[in-house]
Amino acid sequence: MLGVPSPPPFADPSTVGSRIVNGVNYASAAAGILDESGRNYGDRFSMNRQVLNFENTLNQYRTMMNATAMNQFLAKSIAVVVTGSNDYINNYLMPGLYSSSSSYTAQQFGNLLVNSLGRQILTLQSLGLRKFFLAGIAPLGCIPNIRASGLAPAGRCVDSINQMVGPFNEGLRSMVDQLNRDHPDSTFVYANTYHVLGDILNNPAAYSFTVVDQACCGLGRNRGQITCLPFQLPCLNRKQTVFWDAFHPTESALYVIAWRAVNGPSDDSYPINLKQMALM
Repeated sequence: MLGVPSPPPFADPSTVGSRIVNGVNYASAAAGILDESGRNYGDRFSMNRQVLNFENTLNQYRTMMNATAMNQFLAKSIAVVVTGSNDYINNYLMPGLYSSSSSYTAQQFGNLLVNSLGRQILTLQSLGLRKFFLAGIAPLGCIPNIRASGLAPAGRCVDSINQMVGPFNEGLRSMVDQLNRDHPDSTFVYANTYHVLGDILNNPAAYSFTVVDQACCGLGRNRGQITCLPFQLPCLNRKQTVFWDAFHPTESALYVIAWRAVNGPSDDSYPINLKQMALM
């Protein structure tokens, strides 16, 4: 939507040289803001590790351009940061594996995540980045994995889980305001993912969706599973289904989320959207 190709993954050995001039994707499955989140799945790049990986990319840039050119390059770049969900799904909501839910109230845990993320963002800012698009957390109580837990009536989201992520989203938006005041040479944007996905779930027909509470991959009694099992066919109407598997939206749903991030009003992206940021 912004006219640039999808950035290659950092861990790909071929992500060097000309492949990094349009950016790099540092995302890591199951990883979160906190180093321990997702450890039950094995090795992953936490947000702290991703910051270090970005520094590795900077070393490559230094061999490709002089300091002035690199500073200009970084100032025009946009850091899209989508993190935090796994700190709940793969940490706070797993009391059998993690002690966080007994150590912190939902408010305290949200504060911990926001404060930790704030330090990570300021580290990136100190390295030369000037544009930050920071996504909030979606209504996790509405994902198939949580719906299948039996904590709410059939067809309903788990309100207590949705309320649990509120402190993080509220804190992240407040942090964006504070960062914009403290760093006038930089731009920080809060993406209201909760609002956008909530709108899709509450008004599915407006987006041509017909299935909002089950995964395309793992329908029926297995709708809470993570991915398709061998020889199991996904649903045939994936363009009409909001969720692909137990945790992730379908490509069609992600398109709506992305379009509103790029073009939406301040209710979607605050205080400006991605297109406006790109033109700065």
